Amino acid sequence: MPRRLTQTQKGTHQALKNTSFESMVVSWLMQDGWQVFLPILDHGHQTDLLISDGPNYYRIQVKTVAASDLKHDVSNQWKESNVDCVVYFARNSNWGCVAPAFLEEKRSINHPDHKIFEQNKKSFLKAFHLMDVKV
Repeated sequence: MPRRLTQTQKGTHQALKNTSFESMVVSWLMQDGWQVFLPILDHGHQTDLLISDGPNYYRIQVKTVAASDLKHDVSNQWKESNVDCVVYFARNSNWGCVAPAFLEEKRSINHPDHKIFEQNKKSFLKAFHLMDVKV
């Protein structure tokens, strides 16, 4: 079995981890029947994933947070964009959160509109299907 024998730079390692979370969401949504589109560049639009069920399209932002519990505050990083939903992953734990894009500067992960999930397909999709995203 091949082994990686080189050091990965810290910034590169974090980018790889962040992208792996996006890839998990892509896989889970595709397995659920969604069409998933990946923008070549999301700067300015802040859209990591664009999904469609055919007639409808939704913009999703995927974020990682260094949170140890659900009392963690998250910042609004998508002002003046058209993001519909944000998927947060706790980097150092086994949970995440699906949240509608919000207008406040900050919000707690455990806000009533947010849906917590374990980092697996079944739990994520259950939380995702409970989202009330306005189109």
